[in-house]
Amino acid sequence: MSLVFSAIASLDGYTADTTGSFDWAAPDEEVHAVVNARERGVSSYLYGRRMFETMRVWQDIGRENGGEDVPAVMREYADIWRAADKVVYSSTLTGVTTPRTRVEPAFDPAAVRALVASAPRDVSIGGPTLAAEAFRAGLVDEITLLLVPVSVGGGTPALPTDLTLRLELQEEYAFASGVVLVRYRVIAPGA
Repeated sequence: MSLVFSAIASLDGYTADTTGSFDWAAPDEEVHAVVNARERGVSSYLYGRRMFETMRVWQDIGRENGGEDVPAVMREYADIWRAADKVVYSSTLTGVTTPRTRVEPAFDPAAVRALVASAPRDVSIGGPTLAAEAFRAGLVDEITLLLVPVSVGGGTPALPTDLTLRLELQEEYAFASGVVLVRYRVIAPGA
C-alpha cells in the first residue's frame, strides 16, 4: 500500500492563509464527490493534533436530524471518515473521544513504514506539518493537491519549503469551479 498526502491548497501553494483561515478551500459538491471516491481507498488517517481537531467534526456530521440538513456528499464523507482508523501524533493530547482513534506521543518513521506495509488499503497523512516529517523521512509515495483558484499571498505551505522532491505527474483534472486536481508519484525524496 501507499502513504498518500492529499491537501486542498491555494494556487500559490498554501493550505491556510496568514491568519490561519482556509474558508476559501471549502469544496463544492463536484469536488467533494471526487474526494469521497478517493478517500474510500483509505484504511487509516495519520494526523497531528491540530489537523485531527479540525477533522473530528466528521464524527458527528450527518447524525443530527437524520442528516437531512447535510448534503449527501458530506454525509458520505463522514461515513468514510468514521469507518477508517485514525492515528493522532501529539505530545499534549492525552486521549480522544472518537472511535477507531489512538494517540501516539511522537511521529516514528519506522512505525509508520510498518503501518503502511501492513495496511489493507492506502494510508493518508493529513496536514502539512506532519506530512513534512513524512516527506523528510522519505515515506510519502503520492501527492494529490486540489488547487483552488485563489492566491492568498502567504500562510501554511502545503509542501515542505526546505526539501526538494522529484515528482512524476500521474493525473490532472480541471473542475467546472476552476479547481484543478493534480496527482504526483514521488520518484525521489529530496534532502
